[in-house]
Amino acid sequence: MSLADFAADIATGAVRVVDLTHTLDPDFPVIVLPPEFGQCARFRMEEISAYDHRGPAWKWHNITMSEHTGTHFDAPSHWVSGRDVPNGAVDEIPAQALIGPVCVIDCSAGAAADDDFELTPQIIAEWEAAHGPIPAGAWVLMRTDWSKRTGAEYLNMREDGPHSPGPTPAAVRALLARDIRGFGTECVGTDAGQGAHYTPPYPAHDLLHGAGKYGLQCLANLDQLPATGAVLITPPLKIRNGTGSPLRVLALVQT
Repeated sequence: MSLADFAADIATGAVRVVDLTHTLDPDFPVIVLPPEFGQCARFRMEEISAYDHRGPAWKWHNITMSEHTGTHFDAPSHWVSGRDVPNGAVDEIPAQALIGPVCVIDCSAGAAADDDFELTPQIIAEWEAAHGPIPAGAWVLMRTDWSKRTGAEYLNMREDGPHSPGPTPAAVRALLARDIRGFGTECVGTDAGQGAHYTPPYPAHDLLHGAGKYGLQCLANLDQLPATGAVLITPPLKIRNGTGSPLRVLALVQT
């Protein structure tokens, strides 16, 4: 297929574009850390002018937020294990690394029954038995339908911290053995809410970024993707030495 054919297929709907991104607004939840740590800033937007005395022919805004607010990309340099990874900041990642195939592992039934549902090597093996091997260079997304939650239910904070699904350390190692491109979730982080209790703590961050892999958080609409066959487009903002960035994640699906 030529690029012209590809563009025509998008125009006619033969290739469907699925938006996997939440809308950035001040109410979208952000991760909450223990109070002794610095906190992630929510999205804020300030009007500069709106076709008025401040600017009669234009409207625009100043925006402020953390690199890790809303649907966002984690670069290797986000975690201490990836601090020395070559090309580990968002502005250093090769552009071709930001487009790749995607495998979606449906854990929605398990997550509906258990807020702390774990992605395990057994689940990965069962998925491969049904859909074929996870190819090298693929994004692997953990579908939980968590993105259908809002507000306090999304963060799901309790006295002992947040509770949300995520991968076990063994599952992350299994995915690294398949040389994936990165791992993504619908939750506020790639790790389980109680991921601090694993060894190592927060394995999706520690192991993935230490291996030079990428993360995607706060994804939406994973229920619209097939298990295999889609292509993900994931370019973060090109921030010098940036550890991550909000982005608009798009999936291309053959209809």
